[in-house]
Formats: sequence, C-alpha cells, structure tokens
Amino acid sequence: MPNSPENSNGSFYITTPIYYVNARPHLGHAYSTIVCDAVARRKRSQGIPTWFLTGTDEHGQKIDRSAKLAGKSPEEFATAISSEFRSLWDRMGLTYDDYIRTTEERHKRGVGKLFTTLKDNGYIYKGSYTGQYCVSDEAYVDVAPGAPCPDCGRITETVNEENYFFKLSAFERKLLEYYEAHPEFIQPEARRNEVIAFVRSGLKDLSVSRTSFTWGIPVPGDEKHVVYVWMDALANYITALGYGSDAPEDKARFEKFWPANVHLVGKEIIRFHCVYWPAFLMAAGLPLPKSVIANGWLLFDKSKMSKSVGNIVRAETVLEVLGADALRYYLLREISFGHDGNFTFESLVQRYNGDLANGYGNLVSRVVNMIHKYFGGVVPETGPLGTAEAAVQAHATRTIADFNTQFESMDFSRALETLWTLVATVDGYLTASAPWKKSADLSDEVHASNQARVLATAAETIRIITALAHPILPESTAKVWRQLGLGEIEEAAKRGELKELTWGGLQAGTQFNEPSPLFPRAEKDAVERMENLEKTNNQSAVAAAGGPEPGNTTSESPVICEATALPNAAKVASNPTETDTPAPEPELPAISATPEAATSYAAVAANSGAASTSTDTALPGIAQIGIEDFAKVELRVAQILVAERIPKADKLLRLEVDLGYEKRQILAGIAQYYEPEKLIGRKVVIVANLAPRKMRGLESNGMIVAASLGDQGTPVLAGFLEDVPVGARLK
Repeated sequence: MPNSPENSNGSFYITTPIYYVNARPHLGHAYSTIVCDAVARRKRSQGIPTWFLTGTDEHGQKIDRSAKLAGKSPEEFATAISSEFRSLWDRMGLTYDDYIRTTEERHKRGVGKLFTTLKDNGYIYKGSYTGQYCVSDEAYVDVAPGAPCPDCGRITETVNEENYFFKLSAFERKLLEYYEAHPEFIQPEARRNEVIAFVRSGLKDLSVSRTSFTWGIPVPGDEKHVVYVWMDALANYITALGYGSDAPEDKARFEKFWPANVHLVGKEIIRFHCVYWPAFLMAAGLPLPKSVIANGWLLFDKSKMSKSVGNIVRAETVLEVLGADALRYYLLREISFGHDGNFTFESLVQRYNGDLANGYGNLVSRVVNMIHKYFGGVVPETGPLGTAEAAVQAHATRTIADFNTQFESMDFSRALETLWTLVATVDGYLTASAPWKKSADLSDEVHASNQARVLATAAETIRIITALAHPILPESTAKVWRQLGLGEIEEAAKRGELKELTWGGLQAGTQFNEPSPLFPRAEKDAVERMENLEKTNNQSAVAAAGGPEPGNTTSESPVICEATALPNAAKVASNPTETDTPAPEPELPAISATPEAATSYAAVAANSGAASTSTDTALPGIAQIGIEDFAKVELRVAQILVAERIPKADKLLRLEVDLGYEKRQILAGIAQYYEPEKLIGRKVVIVANLAPRKMRGLESNGMIVAASLGDQGTPVLAGFLEDVPVGARLK
C-alpha cells in the first residue's frame, strides 16, 4: 500500500476522518489519529512542510434528535462531545496542526461557497425526493418503504421533501476514467474494487439538501434548506485550509497544501470519500486528493465490549495504566495497516513487556548504565571495529533502508518488526560480548579497549533505533535522546538530523545524562486494572449531559467520517503472523435429508467445515448431545451488509454481517448457489461463538446456518417469516 508522495511544492497534507459527535472517543478513533500523527511526525522529521488535520462532524438529523433526547440544544450537545475528542488528543500529545469543527463560521462560509460554486457551474438543481433515508447512516438508500438500510440494517424512514440535487450521474464516466488513470487514488485494492463496482452499477443524482429539520448549514439564498450532512462533512478538508476565505493567509495555506496527499478513513465510508467527494471537487474545478486510504476495523476481545451496553474500550484506560507510547506502539505493531485488527488487554500487556520493557527499554538501560559505570558517562574512543561490530553496523544500515521503505509504504507493523529485530541483534551482541566480564588472560588495557568498542557500538545503534522509532514513540525516544546527551530530539528533527541517518553520529566524548526508567514492567494485575477502569470509566459526555448511555447512542451511530472502526465493531483480525497459504475450500454437507426429515440445518460457512443435524432423532452415526452442549452454541440473527466473490475461490463468498451490537466478516461456501448481490440486506442465522479460521488470506468469524437439501446437499439459508430484529439470539 504505497504512501502518496509530497505535492509538487514539497508540502504534505494528511487528514483523519472528522469524528461524529454521537459518543465520546474510543480506541478506533485513537487508532486512526495515531496513524496520522505518526506519518505527520515522520514527514516533519524529513524536513517536509506538513499539515495534519483532525476534527469533529457536528450536523445532521441524528445529532438533532440525540440532542433533543438529552434535553440539550444541538450546539451544547455537540460541544460537549467535541471537547472530549480534543482533550484526549491533547492528552496523548498528538501534533495536529488544526482541529476543525463543522459548526465553526469558517467551515460554514466554505460550505456555502462550495454549494454556490456547484450551483453556478450547473451541477445543482431543485427538485423533490420521495424515498427511503437512513437516519443512522445519514444516507439515502434505494429500498422499499419500511425496509432496513442495506448498510447498517436499521429501519429506514420515508422522506418526501423538496431538495436540491447534485448531478452525480454526470460523473460516472469521469470517475471511472480517473480511477483508471490514478490507481493509487483508492487504497487498498479491495476497497478500490468495491468503489469501481459501485460506480459501474450506475450513479443517480444525489439530494444535497434537507428541509425536514434545521440543524445544519443553510443553503445560500434558500435558508429553509440545510446542506446535506455529507456535503457539509466532506468539505472540512478544504474549509480547514481556508477555502471560502478572502484572507491572504488563508489563500496561501490552501494553495500550499491542497490537494491532500492522504485522506485516512474507515473502510465503511470509502464510497462517500471516493465517489461523492471527488465528484464535488470535479464539479467545483478543484484538484482531487492524491489518495484515500481505508484502514480496517478492530476486533475487541470476545465481543463482550458491546456498543449496545456502552462498554467500549477507551484510549484513556490504556493511558492511565501503560501510557500513550505503549498504546501507539501496540496499535501500529500489532495491526497490519489496511486490514482488520485484534485488540485485547492481554496481548497489549504481552507486547508492552516483551518489546518495550524487556526489549528496547532494557537495552537502553543496560548500555547507558554501563557507560556511566565504566566510562563516567562519556562515550569512549574506540579503535577499528572488529568482525562482530562490523556485522552490527551492517545490520543497522540495512535496517535504516528497510524501515524507511516500509514506513513510507504505511506498513507500520513490518517496519517495527524490522526495527525490533535490530534491537534483538544488539541485545544478543551485548550478551555475547559480555563487556562486564574480564577474562583472566586479558590485561586491563585490552579489556577496557574491548569494553569501549562494544559499548560505543551498542550506543550508536541505540541512537539509530531511537531516531527511527521517534514518530511511533515520541515521549520515550525524547527521554532516550536526552540520556544519550544529544539534547531534544524534536530540535534534532528540525535541524534535519533524523532525515538521512548514517552510522557514526554519536561522537566519542559525548556526555550522557543520568539514566531514567522508560518502560516499568507491567505487573500481573495490569489487565485486571484496565478491565476495572473500563467498568468505572465508561460514562460519556452524552450521558453526563443527561442523554442516552454511550452504548445506546453508539448503537445507532451514523457512519459520517467514522474512524478506524465502527464503535466497538467486533471485526475479524488479520493476524500478520499467520500463514496466507490458501486453505482448501470447505465442502458442503455430505449428509442428506431423510424422507422423514426433509431438511437438515447445516452450517456452511467456512470456519470448520459444515455440520448437519436433522429433525430425525436417530440418524445413524450422529451422536446425541445434552441441553448443556446445545447451550454452548450461540445462534444469532444477522443481516448481510456486503457479499462478494473471492478471487480464485469458486465456492467461497466473503460476507460482512451486522449483528446489531457488532459487525463481522464471514466466509461462506455458498458461491455456487447464491448470487452475491441478491444476498445484500438478507437476514440470516449465524453461529456467533465459533473460533475464527483463516483461508485464502482472509479470516472468517462465525458460520452461516442453512438447510442441506437432496443428495448434493444444496444449501438453503435459514430465515424467518416474521420480522426478527438483528442480533436476536435463537434459543
């Protein structure tokens, strides 16, 4: 997944999604913002003028209704939540250059200009809309009255109102041509294919105003209309730079940084950013962003962190126990960027103790303390390097090159793996060299010379590791830089000292400062402490303001510029340590129905093959189970949001399903019997507590339940005659 290069003037502009103010920030929001912060820090350290934008989206029908439920004005409601986002980012030390709120006058002015420009250019006309609208997603959907939204599964509302329309249909061919000419525009490839398929299916003109409520930006010259929240929200990327302003400094900023190099978004909002947004910009005669990059969802441990009950993982919990750098390192190291990822408190503590406390932190402590002990805290003079030292130097030089390439490709996990391999190499070199031991056959002079060579080599390697790790571990690397006697690392970055790292930057005679602990080892109760904090620290600003509990607001949250993960979405992890070797495709059930039992339920998703049971209580070869065994199986009603074929897998479909309290990816062996597009919106039964299984490089988290008919075991998906809510458990 290549990163976008700098603009022609050498500048770089990166944006997070602007987060919807329906509930306080959670770990998914933090992940997206940390990624952007790490990229921005590195760009600045390379001497590249950089602008890093984040903020909050505060308009729309959903916020209007939530505020009324809370007994607050929309302004009060939005301000309370937005302040929590900003205070958390500040607490984490994130280096955003601007924080945009869509309720600010500068944003309203810019949106008004964009709307007027599109209208003057002939791309907006007045009409009326009658159809279905999903308030939760703030999206128009093409379904029958009363039908659920195909994206989130919630019941849509029939809207009949006068609207302004944007001629989206006029951009179908232009968009496809642009995608073809700029393959880097949509990343990763799966999202690119998804967007192209959507556009090729045909684009309809888009309603870009509402008249049934007033919480939004008034349409210029027709104030009974408010601008559609998606046009409003997407415009933040240019209004924050000064679009719509006549002030010279605003015009200069816009000219310097637009177009954006990277819009980082959650994959669930890729269509809005890669279809609507470029079409708006084309119609306005503005350059398009260089790339829109979608990162994956987070799987929260055991799906017990349900947004329906509000027990979502908060970044504050990790900050209070392990600190911001621990969270940054874990998320960037543990999650393969662009894929779904897994979060557990247990793996967080293991990664912290293994990589940070026992790895980097221990290495720094050993070397700094020994240089203080043996050389008075001064980097010693050394003679020519020996064979072992030359090997360490060569490894460090390779690491610089590999890390730079991997980081610039936004392959953060692999970059950190590469860097920590160097940590292990130096640690092993120290252990093998044992500078604290003096052999009886060595003179004091020779021993001191060996000590100097080993410790100077290790210290120089620490300098290189620290410089490379700085965008990921800014607080800790700043401490190490000071311990190495090099001053402030931020100042070093501004002077270009981190730009082109080469061996030999730590000069002999450099005076080290006193050592200080970096990563105190997490005790056994760290997981329990974080779990307890989650239980006591889950009151959101919405709840404090008298509104719904965070789980209730989150469970109906719009996806307007949502972050990395839908709130507490229990998605499938993509574990980079697992093999991507294609596994055999699952076979459908071999057991056919008996005449007495015309059908038998069979789980035909790909997790663990397909199993059949029958209404016949005495099928030969089928062991009976007790009620306690059946109680272990959690069957849930889910709605299919996405269905697509998997390349080179004739039998498998990749499904994304909504369980109401979370979303999941499931691989189902039904491709020969069901057309993917006809499955969208369908309610099915899944086995929700089945252990994940990985095939074709994808992970499946659950099984679809179906009847198995005839000798061929043809599957027929289980369903309901009645309207059963998504997430309902079968008993």
